[in-house]
Amino acid sequence: MALLLNCDLGESFGSWTMGMDASVMPFIDQANIACGFHGGDPLVISKTLTLAKAQGVRVGAHPSYPDLVGFGRRSMNCSADEIKALVTYQVAALDGMAASQGLELNYAKPHGALYNDMMAKSQVRHAIMDAMAAYHRPLRLMLQATPQAEIHRVEAADRGLELYFEAFADRCYDDDGGLLARSKAGAVLSREKMLAQVQQLNEQGTITTVSGQTLTLQADTLCVHGDNLEGVQAIEAIRALISV
Repeated sequence: MALLLNCDLGESFGSWTMGMDASVMPFIDQANIACGFHGGDPLVISKTLTLAKAQGVRVGAHPSYPDLVGFGRRSMNCSADEIKALVTYQVAALDGMAASQGLELNYAKPHGALYNDMMAKSQVRHAIMDAMAAYHRPLRLMLQATPQAEIHRVEAADRGLELYFEAFADRCYDDDGGLLARSKAGAVLSREKMLAQVQQLNEQGTITTVSGQTLTLQADTLCVHGDNLEGVQAIEAIRALISV
């Protein structure tokens, strides 16, 4: 199956503008819409859903820790019950607003520190999976495609939960299948290397790690970023590449 493209959108808040949502939307398949805890507000959410509907883009909730000041990039020491509640609260908000526009929420993808903690800490991941599995109707959970994908698939299946596995277009991978830390040289790929990585992943289902190893990734969707003009142009190039 062809790779889908997903992008984090709806992250503006009040008078603060983040991203170029209207420019990005025509080129993606999935919009991960902020739920107000790290970005987004009711009006921004409504406008983002309207854009997605006009372009026929699937919509997903993009929940985070309650960290508006830190843009959801700071980890919080939340209990499992707190994580389940904050995820359910945000998903339900997006679900209701989407339904009011005749859209059906399809999935959830945690944001920032909550996403990183989900991948690094089983107790956080299980709490998020429990929240998604307990939701009143089936929704998928999006998480990173890693060599541990089969373990994550079993964890989800035990809860009756379906997953989307995502890879990253513009990030270099470490040898363990995780993303190379941004503090290290080459963590963010040049446009040329990004397009080469996308082509390899799309055609062969593999990526080349920082040390030159070939690693298989079971990816369903590819995360792209459109918070500046260069990023939007890159998304256009990626769309053209995977549509060939």
